[in-house]
This record gives sequence, structure tokens and C-alpha cells, in this order.
Amino acid sequence: MANLWSGRFEKSMDEIVEEFNASIFFDKRLYDCDIAGSIAHITMLCQQGIVNEEEKEKIIRELQIIKQQIENNEIVFNAQNEDIHMAIEGILIERLGDTGKKLHTARSRNDQVAVDTRLYVKKEIKEIMENLRHLEYVLLDKAEKYYDKLMVGFTHMQHAQPVTVGFHLMAYFQMFKRDIERFRDCLERTDYNPLGSCALAGTTIPIDRHLTAKLLGFKNVTENAMDSVSDRDYILEFIGSASICMMHISRFAEEFVYWNSQEFSYISIDDSFCTGSSIMPQKKNPDMAELLRGKTGRIYGNLIQLLTVMKGTPLAYNKDFQEDKEGLFDTSDTLKKSLLILAKMIEKTEFNIDSIKKHFKSGFLNATDIAEHFVKNDIPFREAHELVGKMVKYCELNNKDFDKLTDDELKSIDGKLSLSLLPDLTMEGCVNGRVSYGGTAPKEVLRQINEGKKFLVTIHS
Repeated sequence: MANLWSGRFEKSMDEIVEEFNASIFFDKRLYDCDIAGSIAHITMLCQQGIVNEEEKEKIIRELQIIKQQIENNEIVFNAQNEDIHMAIEGILIERLGDTGKKLHTARSRNDQVAVDTRLYVKKEIKEIMENLRHLEYVLLDKAEKYYDKLMVGFTHMQHAQPVTVGFHLMAYFQMFKRDIERFRDCLERTDYNPLGSCALAGTTIPIDRHLTAKLLGFKNVTENAMDSVSDRDYILEFIGSASICMMHISRFAEEFVYWNSQEFSYISIDDSFCTGSSIMPQKKNPDMAELLRGKTGRIYGNLIQLLTVMKGTPLAYNKDFQEDKEGLFDTSDTLKKSLLILAKMIEKTEFNIDSIKKHFKSGFLNATDIAEHFVKNDIPFREAHELVGKMVKYCELNNKDFDKLTDDELKSIDGKLSLSLLPDLTMEGCVNGRVSYGGTAPKEVLRQINEGKKFLVTIHS
């Protein structure tokens, strides 16, 4: 079958050019979005009196048959089909003749591909938000289980202050909460109907774009036809949001990797999320965490690829835009799987609290608490900071912990120091005292968990 645009050409495409030009092998997954757009379009054309009721019904019926046949793998596509839009229309014309030729009235592939990808992005955002929501519930459950169990908090990968495991997990809850909000915002900006913009300048045919927007579930129509067919911001924003989300996944995965090491032994990852070594029989490698960390790079690559494609394209539509789809599809597929795997891995991982306690003896984790206690005893913070620094230095030189210092030793460090000036030096005492809003005190962690539950109830993907 000749290409549907071949009227002004005397020669057919070179075979290698035809293959290079074709996007059917990857954009065929848009078939359901394309058919939905076509059904809405022909419904509008009928209401506007541009096609009659019988023609509309024939086209809709045949489109539904084509959809079912694609899903049943009864239709085989090839490079001559060029893309999913031309493929479906070509099949329709073969079966319905002149009636099928009326479907493309008052639209172009330019606005057709735009509506298809917007419908696709909307659908994928909703699925991703549901996956994120599930992950957040898993985090809440695990945080609630360990809300008062202590662990070491780090800065610069150095022992910093004691925190609770639940507090640490709730930090990731906040990251993924922002991801939900970002995707929700992206959905808002994606939710505009470009269909009816045609090639770049609209049409003389009396169409009703607001009707197709309503039929397709868009909240409104795009304002400018030229922008409508050349805009890929919604895809860039989608991949950008996915990149930030994958960065959060990667950070968590990195902690799983070192928490799982013998040096830390903070966690026990379920065997179903690990692999062994082909040569070392004792190994239990956190491969899923490492893969999650590694998958982040491909999504970053998809973002840079599309930004690079778009940066040199003048208005309006350009064939370069065909390069928007493979990265989009790969990003969505990768992120959805990554979120599901991370959630399952968290569910099946437990913290080794006894092993974690062994780490409390190093790093002077209660140093800041001593300084803050000095402040509460009318010592200016900078002076308090210096006094505790001297205590740390003395302990390092004499291989001691704070709680082993005598009154005489404290006096030798600085005349202002005494045992009576020191606070509760236990890790529990330090953590329980951090009751500031957003702090690590167990009762504050429980508040954060409850706020997290309230937030998730408001999310309707």
C-alpha cells in the first residue's frame, strides 16, 4: 500500500530510508491512545455535521475491531506502516474505503501524535503515582515498626548524632512525597487537549476542540496551535520528575548496599532480593539495590537526550520530535518497576538492632547534646561548642568515652566543666530529648507518621 502522503511524490522511499524513518516498531504501543483519539475526533466531526451518523458508527466499530486485533497480535506491523497513526488509518481505509478516508479530516499527524503522547503520559503518571503511594505506605509501616529503635545518623559519612530508624525512613517518605507532588503538578500541565491544532495553524473546518477535550478526559484545550504541535515540555517534565524520583531511589539503594555490608550489618535483606557469586560461595550480594542505583543513569540519559533533541528545533513540528518516544517509554517502564521492587525490598528487609547498637560506641554521637545542654545552662553556644571539642580531644587522646570521664578530668580540660553540668549521655536520652518539630524523638516520629498517613489519604491518582 502506498504511503497516505505520497500524492506529490514520483518515487517511493529507499528501503533503508523507509526503515530509518519508521517509528512503528516502538510507537505501536500508543495504539490504544491513538484509537481513543480517533474515536473522539470522529464523534466530534459527526456532531459538527462534517460526517454523518452512519459513517461515524462504521469508523468507530472498525476502530474497535482493529484495537482488539492489535491486542490479540492479529495485526503484524512493518516499516511500510511508518508509524502507528498511519498504520491504523491505513487499515481503516483498506476496510472502509472512502468512509475511512474521512477520519483524518481537520487533523494532522502533528496534533495526532501530540494527543496520543499526552494521553499516554497522563495514564503513566497515574500508574506511577499509585506505585509511589504504595511505596509510601510500605515506608510508613516500617517506620512505625522502628519508630523508637535507635541507629546512627550520619553527615559526610561520619557518625553524627543518634536517631531512630523510623526517623531515617521518614526522611525518605518526604522525598517520595515531593515526587508525588511533582508528578501531580506535571499531570496538571499535561492535561490539555492539542487535537484540532492540525499541522500548526488550526483549520477552516468548523470543529469543536472543547468537545474532543471532554470526550478524551482533558480538563481544557491548548491555546496556540503552533505551540500545541511543537511542545514536548510535558514529556521533559515527566522525565525530569522521573529523574528526581530515581535519584531518591538510588540514594536509598546506596544505603541498602552499605548497610548490608559486613562493616555495617545494619540490615538483613531477604534472599529473594540478593544473588550469589559464581566463585565465592559465601557471598550474598545486594544486587537489586545495585541495579536500582544503576538504572538511574538510563533515566538521566533519557532526559539529556530529549533536551538535546529539543534545543535546536525551530517552530513548529520537526521530524526530530520522533525521538521523544523511546526515552519516554523506557523512563516510565523503568521507574514503575523500580518503585515496585524498592517497595518489596523494604517490606522484606529487617534492621539488626543489636548490630546497630555496637556502633554507638564510636564517633561521640552525644557531643551536640552536651553542647546544647551547656547552652541551657547559660553558656553561649560557641563557647559550649569549644568546650565539647576539648572534651572530644581529651577522650581521643586517652581512649575514653564521655561517660567515663571523672570530675577531676573534666576540671583539667576546663575549669567550667563538672559532672553536674553534663546531661543524660545515653543514646536514648539524646534521642528522646530531640522533640523539636521534625526532630527524631520517638513521639515526634509518630507525629510525622500520622501526618504521612493523612497526606496519602488526600492523593487520588
